[in-house]
Amino acid sequence: MDVLLVGSGAREHALAWKLRQSPILGRLFCAPGNAGIAALAECVAIGVEDLDGLVDFARKMAVDFVLIGPEAPLVAGLADRMAAAGILALGPSLTAARLEGSKGFVKDLCRAHQIPTADYERFDAPAPAKAFAAKLGYPVVIKADGLAAGKGVVIAADADEADNAIDAMFDGAFGTAGQQIVVEEFLEGEEVSFFVLSDGQRVLTLGAAQDHKRVGDGDLGPNTGGMGAYSPTSLMTPRLQDEVLHRIIEPTITALARAGAAYRGVLFAGLMLTQQGPKLIEFNCRFGDPECQVLMLRLKSDLLPALMGAARGDLKDITLDWSAEVALTVVLAARGYPGSYLKGTPIRGLDRHGGLKDAFVFHAATSKNGDQLVASGGRVLSVSARGASVSEAQALAYAAVDQIDWPEGFCRRDIGWRAIAREQGPG
Repeated sequence: MDVLLVGSGAREHALAWKLRQSPILGRLFCAPGNAGIAALAECVAIGVEDLDGLVDFARKMAVDFVLIGPEAPLVAGLADRMAAAGILALGPSLTAARLEGSKGFVKDLCRAHQIPTADYERFDAPAPAKAFAAKLGYPVVIKADGLAAGKGVVIAADADEADNAIDAMFDGAFGTAGQQIVVEEFLEGEEVSFFVLSDGQRVLTLGAAQDHKRVGDGDLGPNTGGMGAYSPTSLMTPRLQDEVLHRIIEPTITALARAGAAYRGVLFAGLMLTQQGPKLIEFNCRFGDPECQVLMLRLKSDLLPALMGAARGDLKDITLDWSAEVALTVVLAARGYPGSYLKGTPIRGLDRHGGLKDAFVFHAATSKNGDQLVASGGRVLSVSARGASVSEAQALAYAAVDQIDWPEGFCRRDIGWRAIAREQGPG
């Protein structure tokens, strides 16, 4: 079974690592890949938004299956293009991918189908948006409607921050993503990421993780694409999982199917666990990053048949087996991220973690300058580990982090801190 994996981040490195374990895998291609993925797959220099190039390559190489990792090609319609070329691919259609491509679309869907979410309104001009933000009170959440690489959300503490965020979005801070915005109620609680695989009708649960979005320890500083995650989380009890499936996931899948946009792919629900119950923050149409890394470390089953079953519209007989161990990942990012940062800085010492049991390094943004590994983006490495508890997995992950020689990099030092506090109990 020859597979083309589309993407270049740590999510795709973790997927390539897991796919490589499948006994039915033949050739594995990755477009465009990165320096870490190159050890597992044949990397091809085709960008994720070059839809023509990706379809042509898949056809030329007669690949059997295409797995689309990042959101941009999904929202641009790559799954539809592959289907039109007769190539089996996993990922929602252009229409279904609006779940991620338009935050306003998701909020309207929630309102129409009584899916619990924050109070909100959509705006295409700053003045009414500012007035509604003031009506909701502060803090308040300001979101660019379109894709903004995980950075188009501002939690404004007061009127000045809210007004500045609204003005910045309409002034093009996030490009065309901010031509429309959503202003919504700030929800109190803990965030949880919940994942399912859908074949358009059925869903197969993939589990939950807790991401750490803020750049600084203690969840301080600006939002990022994610600075670390762990899975499983004790917050997602069996009862809560059933509630999320019944009140959020299944109504969404049903609504899309009835609208002629059957959802086939990974669906990622970002949830806030409030005193009133779980509420949807956002949907993503793919595995999360860094959540994918910890999910893949816990998955004991062969991933490939499940992905292909979803793409074919048939998950009826598919089951997955998960380890009870905790997996935790720490993102090493370039200093300055999520603002401006240097590229091309050398990274050394990645081989040193090999002596640490159950430690793994997934590359997010790396390339080679001759024989030297260098950083080529903001989030550069996902340093990961497995353990019997969150505390143990965290200790192993940071032991591996400390073996890496990259002065221009930084990380949070508290990934999993809330879970560890729960493990330790009062006092």
